[in-house]
Amino acid sequence: MALLKKVEQRKRRERRVRSKVAGTAERPRLSVFRSAKHIYVQVIDDESGKTLASASTLAKDVKSTASEANKTEAAKKVGEAIAKDCLTKGVKKVAFDRGGYMYHGRVSALAEAARKAGLEF
Repeated sequence: MALLKKVEQRKRRERRVRSKVAGTAERPRLSVFRSAKHIYVQVIDDESGKTLASASTLAKDVKSTASEANKTEAAKKVGEAIAKDCLTKGVKKVAFDRGGYMYHGRVSALAEAARKAGLEF
């Protein structure tokens, strides 16, 4: 019962964030989803409804290096991977959508790694 309430609270925060953050063609939305074991990130153009790029700890290029690391280090690898993918596709600026999670721990590690790799947000 407590877990369901926790999920409902996160979904409520997520809706609140999404009402303020929207992805455009010039500045797509960098959306984060965090599970107990993995972290997933997508770059989404909300106007056209298309996912431009995605990365996760389950992706082939990240999985090999992230499997030995702890979850925070794996999130950094995912941040670097999404930034590299976005830059190759011509996306430099994004709007960060933390998905209802606190900007702390794995979420902030992913964001800082993406910034360091060249994304602007």
